This record gives sequence, C-alpha cells and structure tokens, in this order.
Amino acid sequence: MSITETTTRRPNTESPTAATRVHRPAMPRSATSRILVIAGLAVAAVYFLFPVYWLVVAASKNTAGLFGSSGLWFFNPQYFENIQLVLTRDGGIFLRWAVNSLLYSGVGAVVATLTAIAAGYAFAKIEFKGREFAFGVILAGVMIPPTALALPLFLMASEVGIVNTYAAVLIPSMVSPFGVYLGRIYATAAVSDSLLEAARLDGAGEARIFVTIVLRVMTPAAVTVLLFQFVGIWNNFFLPLVMLSDPSLYPITLGLYGWQSVADRNPELAQLTVTGALLSVVPIMIAIAALQKYWRGGLTEGSVKG
Repeated sequence: MSITETTTRRPNTESPTAATRVHRPAMPRSATSRILVIAGLAVAAVYFLFPVYWLVVAASKNTAGLFGSSGLWFFNPQYFENIQLVLTRDGGIFLRWAVNSLLYSGVGAVVATLTAIAAGYAFAKIEFKGREFAFGVILAGVMIPPTALALPLFLMASEVGIVNTYAAVLIPSMVSPFGVYLGRIYATAAVSDSLLEAARLDGAGEARIFVTIVLRVMTPAAVTVLLFQFVGIWNNFFLPLVMLSDPSLYPITLGLYGWQSVADRNPELAQLTVTGALLSVVPIMIAIAALQKYWRGGLTEGSVKG
C-alpha cells in the first residue's frame, strides 16, 4: 500500500466519528428551531384571529349586552334577531350594499385579473421596444398606496362626469399592477417557449394561444391575482368615500361607516354595525376557502421562480 493510498483512506476511517460529532448537535438545534417556529406561528394566529373571535362574540349580543358585558364572552346570544335587524334596517339597505360590494369586487377582480395575466404574459414572452421601461413604470405602481391615488382619481372622474356613479369605483378597480408583476414572474417560469413555438407552427394565432394554452397554464397565478384583487376591492373604503355620495351606491364598508358615525345618537346602530361587519366577512371566507389550493400554488411558484 502506498503512502498516497494510506493518506487517502484515513479520512474514510475517521469519517463516521467526525460525522457523528458534527451531526449530533444539529438535531437539538433543529428541534429548537421547530419549536420556535411553531410558537411564533401560534402567536401570529392568536394575533390575527382574536379580532375575529371578538367580532363573533360581539355580534351575538343585544345593544345593552354589547356595552354592559364582557367583550370576551357571550351574553344571551341572539344571532338570528341581530341578523334580521341588519337585513331589514332602512328597507333592506344592507342587502343593497352587499350587492354593490359584489358588483364592485366581482367585476373589478375579473377584469383586473384578465388584463394583468395578459400583460404579464406579454412582458414575459413577447419582445417589443420599451418593454422593460413600461414594466418598470407598472412596477412603480405597486409601491404607491391606493389612498394616495384617490384624490387624483376623483379629479379625473370629475372631469369626465362619472362621480357618484358605479363607474367611479369600478374603473379604478379594474387595474392591478401587482397582478401584472405576478403574471410576468409566473409566465416566465411556467409557460414553455417550446410549447408556444409548437402552437405557432401549427398555425395558432396569438389570441388563440393565450386563450387555449396560456390561461390554462397560468390558472394558479390568475386565481391568486383574483383573490388579492377581490379582497382588496371588497375592503376598499377610501375610494368609495371620495367618489360616492348616494347611499344606494355604497359598498358595505362605506355603509357600515355611515351607521357607525351616527351610533352615538342611536346606540342600536352600533350593534347593527358589528353584526353587519360579521356578515361582510362571510363572502371573503368562502372565496378563500374555495380557492386556497390555487392561491397557495400561485404564491409558491412565484416565490421559487422569481
């Protein structure tokens, strides 16, 4: 046996002991990290779920119980009576607000999703002059808070005469810069160039390729954009506040704000506001529960490939 072979074998004979020395301390660290992560997630879950718990408890009480009992426990629950009062108040105006919210959120989210996915696909797969500059401008829109755009949008809406109409809220809701950003990331990772080239060789036009191939491949990203946009429009408050003055056009957020603003003169409206707030989160919970599989897939794909 040569010196070279002996030198080469030495690490092999010592490797199990060395591996044991290195590997054993790693197990407690892994367990500790897991415990810390679980504890952190538990704290975050309690932080986010506590307001929901308070809302569920508060919506079960009458007006006297809302102000005269503990806010953390039930007091003569009467959900159905409270819901009936909300739905019949002022000739059923809450149902009108709910329909308006569905209109703003549904139409705005669908149109914004389609345009964002189409734009993201174009930025990712189609070469054209000024592509990166245009994408940079759209990306800057992600960083501008929506409240900062409310006043300029109101001035533009005033110029074209659509203030205090459905269009005043719908048109600004049909744009999603974040959706364009996510669409480009997802299209870059998921839409194969060879697949597009094969479709073009078979004679398919760009519109047909987008409808029959790209939309199917980008379904997880589309659902993610749809959910983000739907929740964002549903919870939007400042834009309707600036644009609308007719209560029959209000979404739920603005209608409940109107009730709460006069609750000091009519305490019953405070209870109706709480119950209405509980009812307003039901559509969002249903949408997220139904589409969470696609939502997680879209976010994961974007985070890995982006």
